[in-house]
Amino acid sequence: MRSRRLDPLLKVVQQRQDTAAREVAERDRQLAEQQERLEALRRYAEEYAAAPVATTTPALLVNRLAFRERLNAAVVQQAGIVDHNRQLSDVERMRLMLASRETKVLEQLSDSYKARETREADQRVQRELDDLGARRRGPELTGTADKEPTP
Repeated sequence: MRSRRLDPLLKVVQQRQDTAAREVAERDRQLAEQQERLEALRRYAEEYAAAPVATTTPALLVNRLAFRERLNAAVVQQAGIVDHNRQLSDVERMRLMLASRETKVLEQLSDSYKARETREADQRVQRELDDLGARRRGPELTGTADKEPTP
């Protein structure tokens, strides 16, 4: 009966684990998306820096340098966003590990209770069978089964 008492708690813990797993998946998706953006920005910055300048007037050169600075700042900012998302993903992964551990402990406890309940039920049935067998053989062992009472 103890094992049945754990069922609602086990269900709640399993739901918590499922929620944590969904959060990990969502954080991983967001992290991958931010990493793709970072890689795209880096490629664009490299391509822009490598592109030859045909005619450079001082105004165009100033604009080009200013744009490269803004582009590099965007790369740095995106790298920070990726790091932040990685940290959030790691936090959710730890929550999932804790929820999984908690679920496993409760499942083991429930299994232990079920095994004990089964063992106790088997022992109870065996005692009942032993008692029944002893009652049936009781008169035979004492030798009074065939004798009639003497007046």
